[in-house]
Amino acid sequence: MPGIDKLPIEETLEDSPQTRSLLGVFEEDAAAISRYISQLYQAMHRIYDAQNELSAATHLTSKLLKEYEKQRFPLGGDDEVMNSTLQQFAKVIDELSSCHAVLSTQLADAMMFPITQFKERDLKEILTLKEVFQISSNDHDTAITRYSRLSKKRENEKVKYEVTEDVYTSRKKQHQTMMHYFCALNTLQYKKKIAMLEPLLGYMQAQISFFKMGSENLSEQLEEFLTNIGTSVQDVRREMDHEVETMQQTIGDLEAASDPLYLPDPDPTKFPVQRHLTRKAGYLNARNKTGLVSSSWDRQFYFTQGGNLMSQARGDVAGGLVMDIDNCSVMAVDCEDRRYCFQITSFDGKKSSILQAESRKDYEEWICTINNISKQIYLSENPEEIAARVNQSALEAVTPSPSFQQRHESMRPAVQARPPTTRTSSTGSLGSDSASLSALSLDSLVAPDTPIQFDIISPVSEDQPGQAKSAGQAGRRTNPFGESGGTKSETEDSILHQLFIVRFLGSMEVKSDESPDVVYETMRQILAARAIHNIFRMTESHLLVTCDCLKLIDPQTQVTRLRFPLPNVVLYATHQENKRLFGFVLRTSAGRADSRPTSVCYIFESNNEGEKICDSVGLAKQIAFHAELDRRTSEKQKEMDRVKEKQQKELSKQKQIEKDLEEQSRLIAASSRSNQSSGEGQFVVLSSSQSEDSDLGEEGKKKRESEA
Repeated sequence: MPGIDKLPIEETLEDSPQTRSLLGVFEEDAAAISRYISQLYQAMHRIYDAQNELSAATHLTSKLLKEYEKQRFPLGGDDEVMNSTLQQFAKVIDELSSCHAVLSTQLADAMMFPITQFKERDLKEILTLKEVFQISSNDHDTAITRYSRLSKKRENEKVKYEVTEDVYTSRKKQHQTMMHYFCALNTLQYKKKIAMLEPLLGYMQAQISFFKMGSENLSEQLEEFLTNIGTSVQDVRREMDHEVETMQQTIGDLEAASDPLYLPDPDPTKFPVQRHLTRKAGYLNARNKTGLVSSSWDRQFYFTQGGNLMSQARGDVAGGLVMDIDNCSVMAVDCEDRRYCFQITSFDGKKSSILQAESRKDYEEWICTINNISKQIYLSENPEEIAARVNQSALEAVTPSPSFQQRHESMRPAVQARPPTTRTSSTGSLGSDSASLSALSLDSLVAPDTPIQFDIISPVSEDQPGQAKSAGQAGRRTNPFGESGGTKSETEDSILHQLFIVRFLGSMEVKSDESPDVVYETMRQILAARAIHNIFRMTESHLLVTCDCLKLIDPQTQVTRLRFPLPNVVLYATHQENKRLFGFVLRTSAGRADSRPTSVCYIFESNNEGEKICDSVGLAKQIAFHAELDRRTSEKQKEMDRVKEKQQKELSKQKQIEKDLEEQSRLIAASSRSNQSSGEGQFVVLSSSQSEDSDLGEEGKKKRESEA
């Protein structure tokens, strides 16, 4: 190394300006060294901190790799190859973590310790000596100034001694301090080189030692392992690229095929309605009541699971049960001016839900699917095939019409008689076992090609258009419990008032009204026609059963929709298995050209109250029958009372006539005794008046007496 400049210690006592100027240069050099060493210390400390962080991160990585086999990933499964590979990596990284820990220790001892000692000890010593030298130099200058002010004339030995002693002490202190200060500055020139080279040497030696340990740990076996892992990674990357290409192709195909489905209501000709489904899933809007008249709609994902309807909100892990749809009923409804709404009612009628589909296709498929599930077709081996067969057989068996207009046309006399057609029975459409219909065939129950009415139209108004409706029969509000305001209703005197909630399914003309099989066959045909022709709308009404009639009342306006006289209800029955279905046969006196009576069967759905309604109708007919017997007995008794009263009046009249005759005889005898001459004339007059009195009675008698 080249020679190092030094401060002359021998000239410290002289303290010349040249010495002071050279001291200033050394002081500036010490300040520059202090600034540079501080920056170098910060850089090396960052290396040390980074190494400590690397060691801790490597150890944490090894720990996490060891815990991989304890993790339970939803899609990972048990991958033994992946577990063993990661365990091998954890072992190697753990060894590297140990090497990094050793490197951190070596950096702390060989790099950070020397530079820290130089910064904290040597540089602080220079600063301390500088401050002490500055104080001693100031004290010496003060003492010299005081000594120079001693007077020549009046010498004071004591003051002179004190000033001389002060100069001696301050000069000695300055000299000693200055020598130590010069020595420290001269030594700093050597220490600064050591303080910079020794940490760097320690850093390099630590790194070399670290690389040697790493080289020893990375053996040939590990290199082979890393090569195999690299090959596996490349294979996975190629597989990923192939899968991404396949998915992109699939996305393109789906975008092209799904373009028509982006419309909320796709074209039904391109996407026909599937009516044989027994499973369905999709988003629906559910109506929730928030008050008496207010409601809200929530969009949720609905799906069928066996005989249950489930719903699942977005973000939920699993779905929840909405209702049991076995033996349920479904119908289209009008709700809050929304399209594609339908209502599902449970088998017991205690729970119902109003849902809205997004399109007509979904709307019809949901209703068909729920109808198929309610018939428990899903329990069979091939549910979709059976559902398709049931719908096809029902389509071949029934030809519905929306109203009674076609029925009137069919009732008109035809020019040429139609050939008889053979009707094939379709079992299973109602879920009931229609084995044999006792002694009646299907053609004897319901005529072939009989039209079906699905809306509520009064048969009286259709069959007898010229007949005027009586006041209060239709078109006015009716209290279902017989409580009227000003006028007296026709059912007010009835002792039976029972109200039921029913939904009109349909009606059709039947050929017989003597067996309940007529009602069963009508139920089968109407329900099959509704399912085939996608007629799911049902009108809900209140059925009022009284001793005089059956009334269908609008639940909103309380207006009577239909009135069925009870004597005309000749047959009523409920379904053998589905107790929610019931019907009755109404016999009318007119409706054909030949004035023969016709029979029409009406089918309804109730809230599991079919048997109760039939029992109520039977009770009403019994009460009406006994009331009719009592009425006839009362009329007969009244007739006998009138005859007896008439006889009493005749007898009283006869007695009165006899009494009048006796009175006339008495008067005539008295008059004849008083005046014999005038008696003859009076006798003649009285004789004529007697004949008149017999006709005039009491009034004629009094009049004749007054005249006499």
